[in-house]
This record gives sequence, structure tokens and C-alpha cells, in this order.
Amino acid sequence: MPMASSPPPGDDAIAPTPTASSAAILGWLFFDWACQPFFTLVTTFVFAPYFASALAPDPVTGQSLWGYATAAAGLTLAFLSPVLGSIADATGPKKPWIAGCGLVLFLACSVMWFAAPGATYGIAIALLAFAFGTVAVEVATVFNNSMIPHLVPPERFGRLSGTGWAIGYLGGLVSLVIVLGFLAADHDTGRTLLGIKPLFGLDPATREGDRITGPFAALWFLVFVAPLFLFTPDIARSSLPLAEAVRKGIAQVKSTIADARRHESVGRFLLANMVYQDALVALFAFGGIYGAGVFGWRATELGVFGILLTVTGTVGALIGGRLDDAFGAKPVIMGAILVLIAVCVGVLSLGPDRVLFVVSTAPPDMRAGLYPSVPEKMFVALGLIIGAVAGPLQASSRSLLARLVPAREAGRYFGLLALSGKVTSFLAPLAVAVATAVFETQAAGPAVLIGFFTVGGWLLSGVKRV
Repeated sequence: MPMASSPPPGDDAIAPTPTASSAAILGWLFFDWACQPFFTLVTTFVFAPYFASALAPDPVTGQSLWGYATAAAGLTLAFLSPVLGSIADATGPKKPWIAGCGLVLFLACSVMWFAAPGATYGIAIALLAFAFGTVAVEVATVFNNSMIPHLVPPERFGRLSGTGWAIGYLGGLVSLVIVLGFLAADHDTGRTLLGIKPLFGLDPATREGDRITGPFAALWFLVFVAPLFLFTPDIARSSLPLAEAVRKGIAQVKSTIADARRHESVGRFLLANMVYQDALVALFAFGGIYGAGVFGWRATELGVFGILLTVTGTVGALIGGRLDDAFGAKPVIMGAILVLIAVCVGVLSLGPDRVLFVVSTAPPDMRAGLYPSVPEKMFVALGLIIGAVAGPLQASSRSLLARLVPAREAGRYFGLLALSGKVTSFLAPLAVAVATAVFETQAAGPAVLIGFFTVGGWLLSGVKRV
């Protein structure tokens, strides 16, 4: 439908939607479960720290290179997401697009196995596979998100979105326990987190337990995305031929952006989302790398940290979804941003032997077990807070947009949401990468992100309709 004949974005633009069957909703929720190991294992807690500590020449260089790869993926998404979202709206069904993206994700994760220490093209393989996988999973998420208005009525958007994030976090937790408990071992002790030798004869010396996370995430996605295709109904197919739908979809990108600019609530929210999502992507991308570089954490410390963070993330997403339906999406997002600013200040204040910028701490007692120093304990505590608020921030962002836009055009608006979240998503990782390289300290990362979260919160404060 041409943009000129579309109703303006707003709560009244969403027609009453009957609740889909339990099986259909469960199938949709399993998409988050299927995707999460890529973010948990590859992007944050296992493969990324492995890249920085074992593939890259040193942790500072590793953080910079990972930042450039994240920036490249974000720039690509900025162009692809709104265009593909508009095309999907014009053609109707979303599942074929999810399947195509899933194939790219599967292949990208699978080749991570070949990014071995000392391999001739190990660094290039790791960075390219990570970038392609990131683009694929994020584009697939655009199409999955656009199905929300067709599954439940508006008053349940927050709960559905929050439950999806919670199930995703739970999937990340289960996958992390499996990898760290049975597959990935400390390369010094040769033992996993459970104190056993890795299954399948995985060699800790060549970091096979870390590299297996790519193929593991690929297989996990293939298995658990199946309920979406089996039980969740797709959008009806348009009568338009594919070529015409593609031309129409591309043409609608410009009109969608113009429409969002005409409606202050939508436009300002998308601009705010662009800034704070950029910071959140960078925060997760460098969390594990920061712990490995500043405190020298290895697989065990990173693994337990990831498990604890994922637990708080699951609880936070469930609670956030209910707060969203009760009080609105905007208060939930604003509260999360304020907490994340405080967390970044806290991380910035930490060092191997100091807290609160200037307070020196005693040397770590190596008999104390995991996280023996006070700065490490504080970093873990701050990480748990990040997990608790990140889920509500992202879940409420997609539920807010679902309430504001026409249900039949959700694909292109969620493409625009992805655009707003990705058009500058290269900027925060790039700023972190450049600042890290220039100042030769990993502390430059949280300092940059404080500014991004502050600007995002200020922009969101002007959104009137929620």
C-alpha cells in the first residue's frame, strides 16, 4: 500500500489483533532462543575474548580489530535492514527471508572453527565470519520482530517482547553452560569449568574448545529455529510479482523515513534508539574483551561471568516486559539508560589495583578462588547490572515501535528501527577502537559509551507518545 494512503503512526494505527495459538507464540519465542548463542558465545563471552587473547597480537590490538569488524557489520546493516524490511512488507511472508538469513548465519558460524592460533588467515577468517554472522542474525531479527503485531493485541506487546528476550537469555545461559562445562577448557589446566577433560577430544592447546563455539551456535540455530517454521503462521503472500515488490519496497524506504520525520514521536524515538543501541552493542562487544585484557581473565572467569550475567538478564527481561505493559515503554527505557550510564562510570573507575578511580586495593589473594581482587568483584557486580537492564531496554524498544506503527507495515518500520539501531552502529565501536588505539588503554571504551548513552537518553526524553 502506498505510503500516502497509510494511516499515521500511532496507537490507533494498529487494528485489534486476535491472540495467536500457544503453539504459534511459542514458535515465535523460540527464534530468540535459537539466535542467542551467537551473541552469548561468539560476540561476548567465548569467541571474542579468544580472538583478543589468542589470535590478535595483544588485547589492545584485538579490541581495536574487533571494533572495526563490528563497525563494518553495523554499516552494512544500516543499508540492508530498511530495504529488506520494505521488500518483505511488499511480498508478505517473512519466513523465507528468515530462512535465507539463517543459511548465511549457519555458514558464517561454521567457518569460525578454522580461525586457529597461528593459522595463516586466522584473524581474517574470524573477523569476516563474525561480521557476516552479525549481519545475518540482525536482518533475520527484523523480520521476526515485524510479526509481533500479527500475534497478540497491543496491550500484550510488552509481555511478548520481554518474554522473547528472557527466553533468548535462557537459551544463551544453557548454551554457555554446555560449552564451558563440557567443551571449552582452560589451555593451562586442560580442564573445563566442571573439572573434566573436553568432550570429543577437543585440544585446549590449540583452543579447539573456544573455536567450537561457532559450529555449536550454527547447529543450535538450525535445530531450535524449526518451531517458528512449523507452528507460527506467516503473513499472507502479496499478489505482486517479486520484481515489482522489490521495486516497490526500495521506493518505500524513502517515504517511510519521510513519514517518520513528519511524526515527532516516531522520528525522535528512532533517533534516540540509534544512539543508545549503538552504545549497547559496543558495551556487549567489548565486555568479555575488557575482562580478559584488564584483569587477565581466562575461560573459567569469563564463563562464570557470562553465566551470572545471563541469569540476571533473563530475570530482568521478564520483569521489564511486565513493567512495560503496566507503565509504558518509555519509562522502562529511560530507567535502563540511566543505570547503564552509572555502570559505565563504575567500569571506568576500575583498574587491576584500584576502584573508584583513586582508591588503591590490596593484591589479589589467589587462594580466594574466582575473582580474587576487589576490582574484579566490582566488575562482576556491574556486569550483572548490565544484564538486568539490557533486556528490558531492547524489549521495550521493539514493543514501543509496535504500538506506534501500522501493523500491516511493521516490516518496513522494524527495518527502519534496525536502520536507526545500525546506521551509526559502526560509530560507537569505531570510536572505542580508535580511542583504545590512540590512548593505548582499554579504559577508553567505557568513557566513550557514557557520552552515547547520555545523548540517547536526552533524545528519548522528548518522545511524547508512548
